[in-house]
Amino acid sequence: MNLTEPLSLKLNSRTRCTLLLATLVGTVLPASAQVSLSSVVLLAQRNSSAIRLAQADVDKAAASLAETRGIMIPSLQIGSGLPVFPSVGFTGSPASIWSASVQSLVFGIPQKHFIDSAKLGRKAAVLNLKEASEQVALDASLAYIELDTVQTELATTQQQEEHTARLIEIEQQRAEAGVDPASAVIEAKLTAAEIRLKRVQLEARAQTLAAQLEALTGLSKEAIQVDHKSIPEVPSIRGTASANPLPGVEAARMQARAKNMQAKGDNETHYWPQFNFGAQYNRNTTLLNNANNYYARRLPANNFSSGINVQIPLFDMAHLAKMHASSAEALRAKTEAEQAEQQNDLQVATLSGTIRQLDAYAEVTSLKQQLATEQLQTVLAQMEFGNGASSTPQITPKAEQLARIEERQKALDALEANFNLTKARLGLLRALGHITDWLDELKTK
Repeated sequence: MNLTEPLSLKLNSRTRCTLLLATLVGTVLPASAQVSLSSVVLLAQRNSSAIRLAQADVDKAAASLAETRGIMIPSLQIGSGLPVFPSVGFTGSPASIWSASVQSLVFGIPQKHFIDSAKLGRKAAVLNLKEASEQVALDASLAYIELDTVQTELATTQQQEEHTARLIEIEQQRAEAGVDPASAVIEAKLTAAEIRLKRVQLEARAQTLAAQLEALTGLSKEAIQVDHKSIPEVPSIRGTASANPLPGVEAARMQARAKNMQAKGDNETHYWPQFNFGAQYNRNTTLLNNANNYYARRLPANNFSSGINVQIPLFDMAHLAKMHASSAEALRAKTEAEQAEQQNDLQVATLSGTIRQLDAYAEVTSLKQQLATEQLQTVLAQMEFGNGASSTPQITPKAEQLARIEERQKALDALEANFNLTKARLGLLRALGHITDWLDELKTK
């Protein structure tokens, strides 16, 4: 977001159309319709309370800036002083039908620092808005991608359950024939129970992710059907890649500068004079009073005065205490900005090491899956054509089911490893300030 643009979130016509279509996905289309990742992200950003709060902070910062500038603009006030009951005796001031006054700050060096502080505060609020928008997009993307992974894992687990059911039948037949002991049947049932437990865990996780996406987007859980093709590939990034300014860190720095400007203005207010312009007009009246009895001449109806008020600070303990408080706030804001930068650097280093490990683990699981697939093909070929003249024992139906179960398990391990790697890569993209580049790819999906 360009900081020179108006403070409210800008939505061009294309984005508005996209939001409308995304809303229609959840309200008009049937529950079986797929929702793309880009639609989920847009709906999450529009529905996010964190973004609305950040937008409120932007509006508040804009109002604060207008307030600091408004002191330089003359203010006009109009009032009336008609008595409710007739006045008797000398009241000290003539009654007026109505009066008008104009006031404004003419010159004040500290006010320039207050205006600069408000400008920096507004820029910090805009950066925090961008930070909130990126975080909501990341949360929605991770939940969507994980739900896609879990649904694939569920389909794989269901295939495993079919193979284990067939394995139990085979083991029962072999146990009845005296080929295998009864413990082999128990082992097959244990394998089936473990796979059933995995399926229950995956179903619970899928329900949790659907509820999370429902809360993020406002769509019903039934309307959230993932579209795997809408997920762009996450680039393979390293911690050594060039980093872009992170909105959150930049906002903390900007806020520290704003607090420093505020403290500087409070400090100079204790030493520099201030010039204010004032003008006043009164329309006097002798109705309901006997004011003319106390003056040598009759009261004039029209009265006007103006002047420059000069305020020279000499001794003000209350403002001196405020100056010390502003200085402490500036120091705190500076320290918080340094902490934010250090935490982000630590996160980059941690994610870099995690990605190297997950990358290696994903390669291992992929090779194991390929090996299990090749072994399954070998078993199926031997089941179909036999061993020929080989001295290798004949492959049994039990061995076939075990090979199928093992191949599906390796596929589950590979899916889990790939998701963890994707999650870490997105986190590193976020920490390096490149998440917007990946989010821009969603528009093309």
